[in-house]
Amino acid sequence: MKNGDHLFLVDGSGFIFRAFHAIPPLNRKSDGLPVNAVSGFCNMLWKLLTDARDTSVGVTPTHFAVIFDYSSKTFRNELYDLYKANRSAPPEDLIPQFGLIRHATRAFNLPCIEKEGFEADDLIATYTRLAEKAGASVTIISSDKDLMQLVTPNVSMYDSMKDKQISIPEVIEKWGVPPEKMIDLQAMTGDSTDNVPGIPGIGPKTAAQLLEEYGDLDTLLARAGEIKQAKRRENIIANADLARLSRQLVTLRTDTPLDVPLEELHLEPQDGPRLVAFLKAMEFTTLTRRVAAATDTDADVVEPAAVPVEWGADARGPDLDKAAAAPASSSAGEAAPAAVSQVASTGEATDATPEALAQSRAALFASATIDHSRYVAIRDLPTLDAWIADAKDAGLVAFDTETTSLDAMQAELVGFSLALADYGKDPSGTVIRAAYVPLIHKTGVGDLLGGGHAENQIPVREALSRLKVLLEDPSVLKVAQNLKYDYLLMKRHGITVQGFDDTMLMSYVVDAGNGTHGMDALSERWLGHKPLAYKDMTGSGKSSVTFDYVDIDRATAYAAEDAEVTLRLWHVLKPRLVAKGLVRVYERLERPLVPVLAHMEERGITIDRQILSRLSGELAQGAAALEDEIYKLAGETFTVGSPKQLGDILFGKMGLPGGSKTKTGQWSTSAQVLEDLAAEGHELPRKIVDWRQMTKLKSTYTDALPGFVHPETKRVHTSYALAATTTGRLSSSDPNLQNIPVRTAEGRKIRTAFIATSGHKLVSADYSQIELRVLAHVADIPQLRQAFADGVDIHAMTASEMFGVPVAGMPSEIRRRAKAINFGIIYGISAFGLANQLSIERSEASDYIKKYFERFPGIRDYMENTKAFAREHGYVETIFGRRAHYPDIRSSIPSHRAFNERASINAPIQGSAADIIRRAMVKIEPALSEAKLSARMLLQVHDELIFEVEDADVERTIPIVVSVMENAAMPALDMRVPLKVDARAAMNWDEAH
Repeated sequence: MKNGDHLFLVDGSGFIFRAFHAIPPLNRKSDGLPVNAVSGFCNMLWKLLTDARDTSVGVTPTHFAVIFDYSSKTFRNELYDLYKANRSAPPEDLIPQFGLIRHATRAFNLPCIEKEGFEADDLIATYTRLAEKAGASVTIISSDKDLMQLVTPNVSMYDSMKDKQISIPEVIEKWGVPPEKMIDLQAMTGDSTDNVPGIPGIGPKTAAQLLEEYGDLDTLLARAGEIKQAKRRENIIANADLARLSRQLVTLRTDTPLDVPLEELHLEPQDGPRLVAFLKAMEFTTLTRRVAAATDTDADVVEPAAVPVEWGADARGPDLDKAAAAPASSSAGEAAPAAVSQVASTGEATDATPEALAQSRAALFASATIDHSRYVAIRDLPTLDAWIADAKDAGLVAFDTETTSLDAMQAELVGFSLALADYGKDPSGTVIRAAYVPLIHKTGVGDLLGGGHAENQIPVREALSRLKVLLEDPSVLKVAQNLKYDYLLMKRHGITVQGFDDTMLMSYVVDAGNGTHGMDALSERWLGHKPLAYKDMTGSGKSSVTFDYVDIDRATAYAAEDAEVTLRLWHVLKPRLVAKGLVRVYERLERPLVPVLAHMEERGITIDRQILSRLSGELAQGAAALEDEIYKLAGETFTVGSPKQLGDILFGKMGLPGGSKTKTGQWSTSAQVLEDLAAEGHELPRKIVDWRQMTKLKSTYTDALPGFVHPETKRVHTSYALAATTTGRLSSSDPNLQNIPVRTAEGRKIRTAFIATSGHKLVSADYSQIELRVLAHVADIPQLRQAFADGVDIHAMTASEMFGVPVAGMPSEIRRRAKAINFGIIYGISAFGLANQLSIERSEASDYIKKYFERFPGIRDYMENTKAFAREHGYVETIFGRRAHYPDIRSSIPSHRAFNERASINAPIQGSAADIIRRAMVKIEPALSEAKLSARMLLQVHDELIFEVEDADVERTIPIVVSVMENAAMPALDMRVPLKVDARAAMNWDEAH
């Protein structure tokens, strides 16, 4: 090598480790060979080779090598026989991939280097110092702290997963010492992963402070008697020899004998056919296409390479201790069924590589083939009793129901399915049993063609009496997908499910924003399996039938598969939940809400049909009057609801500005387009906006709500979705009660139709300005915090701060502008958006926003810090630790990137508010029950909870509700800003709000 050359040294062992835990379980279709680590490794290596100049490294290497660990025994074991003694074996499905990755490295035409008796880090250290001596620069592709001792002005590290360069300043920022002192720091702190003892009780911060004071380890040990803290002094003196031994263990060798000279690491061109042949053998279709295109290789004529695979114990090679570094599990926080504790802990993951928790078990459940031929239909009580007994013995069962409707309040139970994992019986640990219990299947194809009750089905009452024993046993963990539906269905049959997990909610906690959380999507994502489609069972359109008319054999294949897939997903998602440290989020904010929402949905709320009928008439008259005005303004009659005709009028005939056409060639008449035109003073678009709102209220609420009245309860029962938004907000449907506008007269009139039953009142409890309070807390804005603490009008205070106007006697227009800015800032409002909202010039709006940030600089800091965090991690967090993912925040498309930036700023605020009300909902019912009150929680609408309360209990209920809601964040979180709840009682929802 020579001056100006640049050497890339890839920590191959670390690459494998990160690839294995970053990529979901993946198996080669032809033979089931696990290849997720190989896939991740190849993609990471290809990106590094092709995109190096476009990363934070900013250069293309002239020399390149991938370095691997050779064996678990090195010269360090001779120094200390307990070195790395606490490492467990690597996951079984990783073992055959070690050799494949070495084949992959050679297929990339790269040096694949390892040395018996030495670690990969020693080889990296030796090559690094030789290259430095030759005048070359070095980039070490790793984030391992053990390698940070090598960093110099000419040597840096690169974390490819985070696209982050680690140079001298980054080492100092992370550890408090420069690279040349990292050896001494590690010698003092030790390393639990490698079983390096260090000095017990000395952590990184203390070590950094001592090194700053004494300079180096030798000086510290020599002058340890001077340390003022008696316990620390005695500890260091007593463990001085351990510190010296630890220094020997963590010091990397720079004189490792090299089998491949430095000069031979020159980066050679890719051998396209050779690499394509390997990738085809691995069945990596996408990467094969990319490589073939980049290397001008005809992939169709290249035959897959013959790649030998070893599965035995020796296949580990003497390789890769890093893959075995993490423990198989951590201590469970509470007693769990035996089967559960075998799979994953319910404690928080704290290891540096937490994804290794139960990964082997999870991968086996993900990769095993689903075989419908194993399923059975249970048609008699003795067989059902045996299955239930086995489920109780196992302590874990997947459960699912089949019904006649998606409405849990009206659906009939057609049958249910169970899936069990027989631990210890099958060496792979995969689910080997799933069954379906048909209850009311019919013969024939539908009511019109007749058909009676199918033979050999267990009577519903007897089946449910057995099922009740299982589902109400808290010692048996019931696993379901979207359990709330099944919970409510079972509750209607007198069964209260206890002791459960919900795979949909697990996925939501781990991956909110990274795709949907339905069972089919999760199965394809994590199991590589596409489940049978419901419509293939029941048909679609006019020829569809309900599930009770599906043939029992076909129903068994479908229903039992659902249960098996759910159990497999649990085995995959539970370790991920633990590994990412999100167990508390799931257990505090998601799982406890399932029965709460189910009870609310079951209760429903009463509506007054006469009020709705009258409102429908008023809205129809109002819409007709608006149509007349619209025709006059347009100069002709046309179909107001037709986007095409409207676009032609606005932009074709009238020539209004801002027109743009959609992909179909029509003018866009979206709500935003019309709002923008209305804000610019154009009267016709404003009338259209008003007409659309009025007709929507009529069709969505006043006309539709009576159709949602349950035939038996005579109440409206909405359905809440827990996993529908990225931020954690709940949504409702059938009917959607979240979107009734509260700021318009028409919307408030619709709320008057939601009434209390005789002898009761509706109590509305609403958080006051909760998102602004959360903003003041997370952004730590002194002025806002003080204003909320003092009970000051926050909008008047903001206006006073910004415009220098006294709060007393403040004009309402000034306060309105401050209010618009306060709430707009939370949603990342632009000058254009604020100008439209306040009907002012954009320059004036821009000045307002600029002045706002000048008065409250902490908000700007919060926004910039949040965007930076999101760009680095791909997600943001609420104050409770819920994660909202925004992967497109790094998009190359400006509009996508800008949207994700705004969303990432808002998510911690809106999401924290959503978390607080979730906590309140979980706590309120026990509080009401303890006080022996009759109040029942009926609805949740954003920041508001609605209760139905007996007249005699209203006065005692309101203080309890308010207290629980205002203290919902405690004791988990010490809010620096007080929460405030306004509550009142009335006969209808509007008067109570």
